[in-house]
Amino acid sequence: MNPHTPQPIKILVVDDHFVVREGLRSLIRREPGMIVIAEASNGAEGADMHERLQPHVTIMDLRMPVLGGVEATRLIRSRTPGAKVLVLTSFEGDEDIFAAFDAGASGYLLKHSSGDQVVPAIHALMRGDTWIPPEVESHLAARQRSEVLSNREREIVRHLALGEANKEIAASIGISEQTVKSHVKNILGKLQVRDRTEAVTVALRRGIIHLPEV
Repeated sequence: MNPHTPQPIKILVVDDHFVVREGLRSLIRREPGMIVIAEASNGAEGADMHERLQPHVTIMDLRMPVLGGVEATRLIRSRTPGAKVLVLTSFEGDEDIFAAFDAGASGYLLKHSSGDQVVPAIHALMRGDTWIPPEVESHLAARQRSEVLSNREREIVRHLALGEANKEIAASIGISEQTVKSHVKNILGKLQVRDRTEAVTVALRRGIIHLPEV
């Protein structure tokens, strides 16, 4: 290789869907100066590959088997503090977005709107910038304006999603029925909703809970 020729940007793709990985590989193959050096189908594989291969940018899905994208991003960043992780996912709830950035992601793209944004996002991360599209930024702003549910309140929302009554929830998690009622009241207030059904709907939309959990 000519010593004056810049090295290509090495990219690791981590997604449990083959068609997504193949699509990204095809997209990046057409871009001069970029190369996909490896693919992983879950976060654990991705974190191991990152440690071994040290890519410039890792494109990371969020919801995957074995180890999710948030946990994998946190693990990668703990091993390589300067690692650049670009989250590419179909999950657009503000809690999902916040969790990804809290874990150390440098950018966040939504799969349904990312076709022409992947390459610019990679270049932005290589410059040391973050990549937050307007629709993602609006979700983050909405979260900052709202109150955050506690871990206990999140647990209760998951039980609400299962259709459990207060008495059942109390028995499941080992607290009094009156305490459950108090938590539910707080949940409705924080989510700014009128009833339990609406609370579950909002929690799912915002990524506070996910269907596989319930």
